[in-house]
Amino acid sequence: MRIGTFVLAGQYPGQSHREALARAMRSAVVADEVGLDAVWLAEHHFVPYGVCPSATTLAGMLLGRTRRIRVGTAISVLTTTHPVALGEQTALLHLASGGRFTLGVGRGGPWVDLEVFGGGAAALERGFPESLDLLLRWLREPRVAAAGERYRFREVPVVPRPAEPPEVVVACTSPGTVRTAAERGLPMLLGMHVGDEEKAEMVAMWRAWAAAAGHPPEEIATAGHVSAGVFQVADSHSEAVQVLRRALPGWLRLGLSAHQTLDGGPRRMRDPLEYTELLCELHPVGDPQLCADRIAATAERTGISRFALLAEGSGEAAVTETNIRRLADEVLPLLPHRAAEAAARAGLAAPDGPAAEAAGPSDAVSSPAAPATG
Repeated sequence: MRIGTFVLAGQYPGQSHREALARAMRSAVVADEVGLDAVWLAEHHFVPYGVCPSATTLAGMLLGRTRRIRVGTAISVLTTTHPVALGEQTALLHLASGGRFTLGVGRGGPWVDLEVFGGGAAALERGFPESLDLLLRWLREPRVAAAGERYRFREVPVVPRPAEPPEVVVACTSPGTVRTAAERGLPMLLGMHVGDEEKAEMVAMWRAWAAAAGHPPEEIATAGHVSAGVFQVADSHSEAVQVLRRALPGWLRLGLSAHQTLDGGPRRMRDPLEYTELLCELHPVGDPQLCADRIAATAERTGISRFALLAEGSGEAAVTETNIRRLADEVLPLLPHRAAEAAARAGLAAPDGPAAEAAGPSDAVSSPAAPATG
């Protein structure tokens, strides 16, 4: 398993934009210090739900401030960005960081962004495959021309061009985007609003379409899908839930209500209190053992081995930093693969008999609260 953090840079009530961004940047540096695998950066426009409007810009800053951790976008909104511009930024970050950058892209939503940046409803409804294919060509070919419905230009050289293309993942929220990703052999990024059962169904759907598109079985089996979620580590389940109940509803109410639809019509907003309870039920929120159990259970049920977990649910910089450190120090050592790695480093022989059974998948879930994930 590869465990990373998901950074939204949310503006909580009473906070400035600067405070939200400072907390986000500090959390990424801490994630690097404690040895997490990745930090994934969200991108939003015109809403306090997340005050980072350019995930690639923030990624460049964080790649400069960190030394080991991978930095990815979750996601860069391809519908409102020119694929060549995003491809150039991606190649630059990939080369300058020594290969530590991952590009996550998605369609975005039916928001006013489409009016401000251009493209309109057509770009959202029909334009994503064209944009994605142009982006992939830019990252893989030495020269590119375009003759599509939205993008048309003469052949130009790709500069800078990596020897090996950077990783690209696709945010998927519907069968259409799952198919788009699968046919191109691109791993999925699955959102924190859905549980294990739905994520497992999407993985199965992806595998079927990837196989139909002719991708090799070994490539399909090892695709690095990413599961987004929330985590909050505390001494007890009730304490962790209370941390999120105190802060998440206010942020969600402020952030979600600020979205403006493209057509100016009303939209149904999630109930902030109900959504908070759902997130606490689905994700690793609780004592260290419960958190480890829920991560292991999601991996077993879905086949997903990469996680992007939101650490900033408290809205407080100090609490967020402690949360990340506890994830690394108290939760990750309890995961089956981490225990095996620690034993290998210590030169211990692989266990057999009851000890081996205890480390196996059938006993991966040991906390009575863990079944809440499914």
